[in-house]
Amino acid sequence: MILIVNTTSDTAITEELKRCIEDKTIEAQIIETAQLKISHCIGCNYCWLKTPGECSIKDDYEIILKKIIHADQLWVISDTALGFLDHKGKNIFDRILPIATMYLKFVKDQMRHVPRYDQRTDIGIIYSGDVEKEYLKRWTQRAALNFESSSLGVFSKDEVKEAVSCMCLS
Repeated sequence: MILIVNTTSDTAITEELKRCIEDKTIEAQIIETAQLKISHCIGCNYCWLKTPGECSIKDDYEIILKKIIHADQLWVISDTALGFLDHKGKNIFDRILPIATMYLKFVKDQMRHVPRYDQRTDIGIIYSGDVEKEYLKRWTQRAALNFESSSLGVFSKDEVKEAVSCMCLS
């Protein structure tokens, strides 16, 4: 299953995604977060220490996190600010920490958190606005690496068809 989380108020992007994927055999769920309350990570580490795998912040993100755990792919649609994802898009990634444990291991001479679950969720980004695209690509690759998954790429809202071509599940 592919989970698409739109953190923008622009539903035209998700409407275009729906049109592009209806021809294909892609099982996708789209969550529009404009009306949801999603707080930022407060760095309390409860998701590791006191409530393993569960964020201590009780808001609408809980529903998204449960879906991420079972998704094959996560696509985040985000506006941009200062050449990067805006705070709403970044919150989706910051709050994903409960899927990792506090334990560390070496992977190719780098420290990585041990995943909590067997499922690996690959990640991709569709953005609206101006970004440092090469930096965002590297950041997405590093974020995916941290969760033992793969980066599916970074695409502008004008490249939705290209993003959909990366959504086919094997």
